[in-house]
Amino acid sequence: MSARPTDDLYVRYMKAFEDSARHTGDCSPCQGETPCAEGAPIHGGFAKLQDAYNARQKQR
Repeated sequence: MSARPTDDLYVRYMKAFEDSARHTGDCSPCQGETPCAEGAPIHGGFAKLQDAYNARQKQR
């Protein structure tokens, strides 16, 4: 059985999810509707990768 190739998009998406969740857990402003200045790009990066991953899944 051969090894499955690494899915770079999925790996980046899951890393971004972890970063976003970790930051949200430690940041009260990010737990509300408006993220803090530090959290906004973290959450935005996660949302962008999530959209890209979901779009790719729909193409399959």
